[in-house]
Amino acid sequence: MSDDHTNTLTRDPLSHGLWARSAAPSPPAGALSVDAAADVLVIGAGFTGLTAGLRLAERGASVVVLEARDIGYGASGRNVGLVNAGLWLSPQEILERLGDDYGERLLTLLADGPERVFELIERHAMDCEPMRNGTLHCAHSPAGFQDLERRAADWQARGAPVELLDGPRAAGHIGSDYFHGALLDPRAGTIQPLAYSHGLARAAAGAGARIHIHTAVRELTPGNGGWQARTDHGSVAADKVILATNGYTELVAPIADCVVPFSFFQLATPPLPPEIGRGILPDGHGAWDTARVLTSLRLDAEGRLIVGSIGKLDRRRRGIHASWMRRKVRRMFPQIGPVSFEHGWHGDIVTTGNDLPRMSQPQPGIIAAYGYNGRGIGTGTVFGPALADYALDGNADALPLPLEPMTPEPWRALRALGIELGVKAYHFVSHRF
Repeated sequence: MSDDHTNTLTRDPLSHGLWARSAAPSPPAGALSVDAAADVLVIGAGFTGLTAGLRLAERGASVVVLEARDIGYGASGRNVGLVNAGLWLSPQEILERLGDDYGERLLTLLADGPERVFELIERHAMDCEPMRNGTLHCAHSPAGFQDLERRAADWQARGAPVELLDGPRAAGHIGSDYFHGALLDPRAGTIQPLAYSHGLARAAAGAGARIHIHTAVRELTPGNGGWQARTDHGSVAADKVILATNGYTELVAPIADCVVPFSFFQLATPPLPPEIGRGILPDGHGAWDTARVLTSLRLDAEGRLIVGSIGKLDRRRRGIHASWMRRKVRRMFPQIGPVSFEHGWHGDIVTTGNDLPRMSQPQPGIIAAYGYNGRGIGTGTVFGPALADYALDGNADALPLPLEPMTPEPWRALRALGIELGVKAYHFVSHRF
């Protein structure tokens, strides 16, 4: 990775934080400077776009991937790094909302998501701190444990190897008696997400995909039976287009209007002393809790405790969120003593009205996937190849979701503001007394 590329990701320490400083390099990828042509144009170089580019190249198609900023710049390079199976919804809720056909398709594909992630990491020797020891969904209250009981029953009925842990057993895995129990999913694990993005880009480029960063698509226009993408310094003509920018584009179709954004922050301690660190999440699990304003927990390869929650770490809000997190960490892990953080960063998550991701075909020859609701690693990794296959084969029956019209979320801005203000108030008062 060039020094210039490194600087673009570290210039603002609140954008990628620790991940930018510890990520393995991405492959060299300059801006588009000439006119190009491809069978498929992929817009966005995150998990979805890069796995789509990899699949297309492996199938022998010519593919160009355009990224407005840097590889993994969006949510793919800022998230917690939990590689989970499924969505926030339980399997039964997914079936109720999608029906048996698409519900089963989606559940089957996402249940295989962690396997696909870790298989790619191994096959392409990605340097991204993979740890496949499972994840813990921790009950923050008795009601939270009841929810985990229902989830465990749903997954076990499908043959998933999840295990419900009572309070004392969960405490042994977490290193804290703060929680009322946990749901252990051994299929899952953790990665360094920005480094995984870089690994995917290297694999896609190695297979023949042409990747260009710092190349924003300004306009997409139909022509010659396909599409022409105009950028500041060149254009790309392609038969098909995959929009893999999630909630961060208004190009062609107003995806941003179809989702509700909110921010998620993470804070990382200095590396913990070994005598303390080996007692916290001692089996290498990643974790998050059942609270409505959730908390995520994990360790990195150097023994830092990384904790996260909803909110933004800008000047107006950082003090409230960081102070709340210090109080909560002291409650969860008093053995740490005084809590300090050496890294902090944030990014946007987008959610949909029914808590399900969506696929749309805004115009013939263009397909988009968006609204991952905070479950981007496994979802993006399996959706990208599905979009690639559809772009080449045109078989909608092979997609895990129906192609929906792009319907704007009602009261989008007001709902986003409500999340921000509600979380800010909660973090101001929680754990003070």
